[in-house]
Amino acid sequence: MNKRVWIFDLDNTLHDATPHIFPHINRSMTAYLQEHLQLDEQAANDLRMDYWQRYGATLSGLMKHHDTDPDHFLWHTHQFPQLKQMVRREPRLRRTLQQLPGRKLVFSNAPQHYARAVLKLLRVDDLFEDVFALEHAHYHPKPQRQGFAHLLRKHRLHPAQCVMVEDSADNLQTAKRLGMRTVWVSAAPLMPIYVDVKIKNVMELPRILTRLN
Repeated sequence: MNKRVWIFDLDNTLHDATPHIFPHINRSMTAYLQEHLQLDEQAANDLRMDYWQRYGATLSGLMKHHDTDPDHFLWHTHQFPQLKQMVRREPRLRRTLQQLPGRKLVFSNAPQHYARAVLKLLRVDDLFEDVFALEHAHYHPKPQRQGFAHLLRKHRLHPAQCVMVEDSADNLQTAKRLGMRTVWVSAAPLMPIYVDVKIKNVMELPRILTRLN
């Protein structure tokens, strides 16, 4: 149990990003496409969604088709002057994470400056050994295997050691194919075959430990 490595997604896994964070990011990305690709708002929003659906991240499509500088894009689309008011902190989260035996990492498709700022506001930043952000994945977002490979290589991990905790089923499918245990944070009624355990929120993790052995 103590050799287990917990790999957590950030948004909509460790906190609820739906009400405030995601709408802000979507608006920022659309505005970026408007400015840098000279598109109107509707065309920019459609392209943002198209690239996200095709490649798993809008940035991947921009790099592939428009030679966009990824650092420039991530910096300008992840500015949050009101981040403290936007992050919804669950007070039980810290105690929940402390109850999980083993190492803990965050693996996020977001940039590092944003991910670390959110973890600090959640008051759990000191509980994680590393924040593996999109830059560290060489801009290969989940569910692409390359990003997972960079994470495993950096921390010298074998997939069998790892438990991936995610709200995205697609990301868990890649994790399972690599040999990880998978926990899906979802209220969906059905569970894909590549998910080992489904929970409604991460606060349920301590009581499902035996199901992951």
